[in-house]
Amino acid sequence: MSQSKTNYGALTVLISVFFFWGFIAAGNSIFIPFCKTYFKLDQFQSLLIDFAFYFAYYIGALLLFMYGTMRRRDLVGSWGYKNTIVYGLLFSALGAGAMIISVYYDQFVGMLFGLFIVALGFSLQQTAANPFMIALGDESTGSNRISLGGGINSLGTTIAPLIVGLILFGSTKVTDEMKENLSLEKVIYLYAFVGMLFLGVALLFSLSKRLPSGKQEVDETKNQSEPSTKALAALLIMTGLLITCFAPVLNSYRTEESKKVVQLQDHYESLKKHGATTLVLEQKQQEIDVLRKPLEKRRLWWLGGGLLVVLLGIPLAYGRARKQKKAWGAMQYPQLSLGMLAIFIYVGVEVTIGSNLGELLRQEEFGYEYWEITPFVALFWGSLMVGRWVSAIHVFDLSKQMKNILTVIVPLVAFSLVLLFSYLAGHQVEHLYPYVICVLILTAAFHVSQNKPALTLMVFGILGAISAMIGVFGSGMLAIYGLMGAGLFCSIMWPCIFSLSLAGTGVYRTQGSAFLIMMILGGAIIPPVQGKLMDIVSAQHSFLLAVACFLYIAFFAFYVGKMLKRQGASLDD
Repeated sequence: MSQSKTNYGALTVLISVFFFWGFIAAGNSIFIPFCKTYFKLDQFQSLLIDFAFYFAYYIGALLLFMYGTMRRRDLVGSWGYKNTIVYGLLFSALGAGAMIISVYYDQFVGMLFGLFIVALGFSLQQTAANPFMIALGDESTGSNRISLGGGINSLGTTIAPLIVGLILFGSTKVTDEMKENLSLEKVIYLYAFVGMLFLGVALLFSLSKRLPSGKQEVDETKNQSEPSTKALAALLIMTGLLITCFAPVLNSYRTEESKKVVQLQDHYESLKKHGATTLVLEQKQQEIDVLRKPLEKRRLWWLGGGLLVVLLGIPLAYGRARKQKKAWGAMQYPQLSLGMLAIFIYVGVEVTIGSNLGELLRQEEFGYEYWEITPFVALFWGSLMVGRWVSAIHVFDLSKQMKNILTVIVPLVAFSLVLLFSYLAGHQVEHLYPYVICVLILTAAFHVSQNKPALTLMVFGILGAISAMIGVFGSGMLAIYGLMGAGLFCSIMWPCIFSLSLAGTGVYRTQGSAFLIMMILGGAIIPPVQGKLMDIVSAQHSFLLAVACFLYIAFFAFYVGKMLKRQGASLDD
């Protein structure tokens, strides 16, 4: 399917799906705090938006792997990249329709279902889009096109919070009257527009005769000695245990005990609004805590159990695979198993900071209203764009001197664009100017790491942990800069973890890639766990979970880098 010339017309259309992924995912960061207030949810319930969205990615990838294992046939290869993306777009359009209906009837559960279907379509699109990008031109320049797609994805994550914020609030200056009349009505128009785009792009893809089908005549699974049935069984068991852990938490919100807590909290807010004395409010709060605290602790235990299912399940599966490699496939490789955890944790920490940052800013010690958090969330996601644009410099054949110059210029230009987008959206940006210091630290980190995957990931993991610790133990704008700065150090983690995890996996490289894609599951599990921590402990201290995540990523980079060096494995294997 290699072509001597790049199909720029097809490439332009294909890049649009990269934008969709970033736009919807980052837009959820503003949607979450809005829904928390609008539907009167706790932080965990609001973060079910992330759970539904990222769990769909996992389920989609798992279903494709299950089909390939049981039928010994690559479904995406038989459909072709082109048709797979078309089917994914149609799924996403169906999800947009479900969102519209659910928003119309003010049904939060229905909205979760709609987001699940949208993301299920995204999982199909993402499975096919990267190899399709390579198929649209010379294979030797395929990585350039994929990097371009990543840049467009980051553009979507940067502007989404600003656009979604304007759609939800209508203005950057919300009056008391507007606060009382907030509505989801405009979300209908947003998803109607997005749904029409999905259908329009699907139509363009299906009718285009210039696009290669991307069908694979050779069944790649036949190149393996046997289907990876034991790996599939381990993943299915892990999925069942995750559902077992989350189900009691979800059901607990329907119990009489939970309903009583909600009634008491409503009564407390009513008393506070009507000027009740401090003594009366304290007595009512004690009455609430007697019921709420034991309930919240039980919920946290179950959620912690769900997190441990993944953190312990994958190493246990590798332990079994190491003793008996037959039918375990890519899981027999330690770098791949550790990499699955690293991707799980990386996606989890990136999403949990983006999704929980808004709630932190609404705490009394920071004092922002939920319509004022937009530029901070936009800068967090924009920070990923800053780092990825710098990383893309190394894709091009430039002199070392020119690369060094661009490593200084590009992040400053990208940072300026993020500020410009916020300014054009009507937000004040002067208080974000000092953040340029964080950008300069990023520049220095790129120079130190020398574009070596293991060293880069270790340096960025350590800096991410330090940045998150500043967010936890700092105060005021310093703490906010710390948490936003974590986005800078998340920016390059995905490709570094992928390259380290797949090095030396041989014929299992494609399957290993599928396992890593499944671990987007981290975005479904880690944010709700932190959300429940925020319901129980201080919001700021809950970000210690992010510190732990970055420390594991730094450990992964150090350990796997040393291991691959001993094995003599090349990152290009």
